[in-house]
Amino acid sequence: MSSYQKELEKYRDIDEDEILRTLSPEELEQLDCELQEMDPENMLLPAGLRQRDQTKKSPTGPLDREALLQYLEQQALEVKERDDLVPYTGEKKGKPYIQPKKEIPVQEQITLEPELEEALAHATDAEMCDIAAILGMYTLMSNKQYYDAICSGEICNTEGISSVVQPDKYKPVPDEPPNPTNIEEILKSVRSDDKELEEVNLNNIQDIPIPMLTELCEAMKTNTHVRSFSLVATRSGDPVASAVADMLRENRSLQSLNIESNFISSTGLMAVLKAVRENATLTELRVDNQRQWPGDAVEMEMATVLEQCPSIVRFGYHFTQQGPRTRAAQAMTRNNELRRQQKKR
Repeated sequence: MSSYQKELEKYRDIDEDEILRTLSPEELEQLDCELQEMDPENMLLPAGLRQRDQTKKSPTGPLDREALLQYLEQQALEVKERDDLVPYTGEKKGKPYIQPKKEIPVQEQITLEPELEEALAHATDAEMCDIAAILGMYTLMSNKQYYDAICSGEICNTEGISSVVQPDKYKPVPDEPPNPTNIEEILKSVRSDDKELEEVNLNNIQDIPIPMLTELCEAMKTNTHVRSFSLVATRSGDPVASAVADMLRENRSLQSLNIESNFISSTGLMAVLKAVRENATLTELRVDNQRQWPGDAVEMEMATVLEQCPSIVRFGYHFTQQGPRTRAAQAMTRNNELRRQQKKR
């Protein structure tokens, strides 16, 4: 038995109740404070749970913020400022700093031919502005023109400002017009399996209710004429992705699916990829540019789906990992080669 264990043996038969009965009320209060479990390092707890209450005074009343600010301000004004150890006299000591002149290296010095030096020395402001315009600096002003404009408030001397060399004028590109698709009419046509409806394009319509999108996916399960289904930038999330996955398990006519630029997480993308395995007619799938990166597991699942689904010949996604990117590229090359051989037959 070690010496430490021998030292503890003498405390084995101590009667704790007897010791507590002999303590005074002050000692019991001190013992209670010592036994309180406090965590001063946990910043998530309020101050009352991070340290013991050591205040013996009774509360003076509720907090009055304005009175407290006035008291602090009055106290700050009444406190006498500390005198400087060395009084300030305004005397300047030391030498003023003079920036040393940097010599231009010989390699950076630009030397022109004597004819060019003479031509530039006798060039007018208009000719200098033309040279600057050729170099890409249009509407250049000389120093004299600049200071004259500052003094007078307007440009008086316009010599050289309207250069003979003008920049290229580009035609403004108008914004893309909004999508004119009527969602209710599209939903009716999909439900009735309209023969003339082969493409459903709901791109950039951001106010489509989620129940309507799920109803559209539900109607697509039995549709046999729609070949292309696009939901780009419709703010679709995982509920819509789950509805799309259920649609892919039953639809046998859809060839192109585009759900790019949405709010689908890794769970929704995984559900869509698992449903693609059960669909043999889909040839194009685009799932890129979601709100968050799906993760390594989803990228590996994408590569596996492309390897197991030879019908997919076009896949839209930018891989971030080298392994899934290489596997997907090899799978796409193989799928396109199989499609080419099938067309020859």
